[in-house]
Amino acid sequence: MKFSIFIEQGEDGRYVVECTDLPGCMTEGDTLKEAIANINEAIVGCIKSHLKTASNKIHITTLPSHMSIDVDTSGINYA
Repeated sequence: MKFSIFIEQGEDGRYVVECTDLPGCMTEGDTLKEAIANINEAIVGCIKSHLKTASNKIHITTLPSHMSIDVDTSGINYA
């Protein structure tokens, strides 16, 4: 998967990185390398959070042998 990120260097020299495909997914780092490593971890964390939220909405009363689910991924651009 590819995600769009926006990188900006603050007045203090630190790098702030935002994943524009995942609202609220942002981090920072002292170096560009650290900031990019941090945004990779933040993206994984955001996706895990979305999946956990989706799984909490599934209510099963009997154990099916096969099922499909819809996961609401609105607001996530996987370009």
